[in-house]
Parts: sequence; structure tokens; C-alpha cells
Amino acid sequence: MVEFTVIVPARFASLRLPGKPLRDVAGKPLIQRTYETVKTSSATRIVVATDDDGISQVVHGFGGEVCLTSVSHQSGTDRVAEAATSLELDADEIVVNVQGDEPDMPGALIDQVVEALVANPSASVATAATGLDNPGQFIDPAVVKVVTDKKNFALYFSRAGIPFARSDAEGGPDRVPWRLARRHIGIYAYRVRYLHKFTAEPVTPLEGSERLEQLRALWRGDRIVVVDAREAPSSGVDTLDDLEAAIRLFSRSE
Repeated sequence: MVEFTVIVPARFASLRLPGKPLRDVAGKPLIQRTYETVKTSSATRIVVATDDDGISQVVHGFGGEVCLTSVSHQSGTDRVAEAATSLELDADEIVVNVQGDEPDMPGALIDQVVEALVANPSASVATAATGLDNPGQFIDPAVVKVVTDKKNFALYFSRAGIPFARSDAEGGPDRVPWRLARRHIGIYAYRVRYLHKFTAEPVTPLEGSERLEQLRALWRGDRIVVVDAREAPSSGVDTLDDLEAAIRLFSRSE
């Protein structure tokens, strides 16, 4: 397995769930749950990138490595890029961006995404997707959908229901083509050189409309390879309902 570093961006000032990384999940803070699941991957180094001293202290407390970053970043990717610079990572090194609110991200999926990046030299980014669980996810803007070509390179990501099936839509809302759709999983692998090129670009109109960073890569003409997750996580923790679901998950497993 090729060597790689996982950087976990974690900010305190979440709009929907303030202090999210420090929220308790069955006896441990959310950021620790995420860190521990990342440790099940083959990563040679795991670093939490945060703008908050409290998060830093907690991570140091459970033995994790921390990189303090600016409070002004507009995205997790910007935070990852600053951390990569501070850590003096080599331009050719592979970095995996695992969001701090993904407490059940399978280590095997992290490895799978890295393997996909290595196996596809024309890809600038590797990410993952899985099937939808129910029709409601197809129309839920919080669930990002992705469509790919026959070689599993991304064509488009959207919060809207894609692909659209006209014949099903004519039958009413209960016939949405949700079984054709794939849910994007928010994990990204790229080389440090590309990471800095990406973050140097301004926000594009499509990205601004959908609020999806990965559309900036497609706008640049960069290729994103999308693996079918052999193991898929649940949705990340963005709301109180998500937090309660994570608590139930870890309460059952311990």
C-alpha cells in the first residue's frame, strides 16, 4: 500500500451544530470517534486541522496530532491545504481529506479511494459513492448525488435528484428513479501539488450555486474518479438528528 496522510478538518463554528467536533458521541467527542475510525485505515499519518484551541486540546488529550489553522477558511479543503503547507508535505504525497464529522468512515474505504487515485493516473481526485437507501434521499438536498461515465469518472454532482427519469417522473413523486442514483460520500484523495492548484482557483458559478466544492474541479476540466464503496458510512453528522443517530450507532457497537 502506498504511503499517505489523512488530514481531518474540524472547525468549531458549525452553523447548524455549533461546537460539533466536541459533541459527545456515546462517551467520546465526535472528533475522537472520527480519528479512531481513520486509524483503521493504512494511513501513515493522521492530522487534525482545526482553528480552535479547545479542539486542539481534546485531540492532544487522546494522543492525536494537531495542526492549528486560520479561522478564516471558507471550506475544509482550504484548511487541509494550509495544513499540508504547515506540515511541509511533499508535492507528490497523497493526502486524504476525511471530514471531522464522519465518525464511521470505514478505514477500508479510505484505502480504496487511495488505491483508485494511484490506479488512475489521469485522475486528479478520487472519491466514493454508494446507492441510495430510500426514495426520500433522491430529493433531499442534503444528500449529494453523482453521475459518472462508464469508466467511473464523475460527470456531475448535484443536490438535485440526478439522473432524471422522465417516464418515472410522469408517474408522480412516488416513482422517482432513486435506485439509479448514487450518493456521494464526502471523502477525497489527491496529491499535494493538485490540492494547492485547486485551492488557488476562485469559487465558480456552479460551485456557488450548488455549494459543492468538487464542481470547481470539474469546471477546471480535472478528472474525478468515483469508486463504488465496498463499505459505506452513514451520512455525516450535520444536525441534531444526525448526532442522535451516531450516538445510537456507537452505543450499539460498544
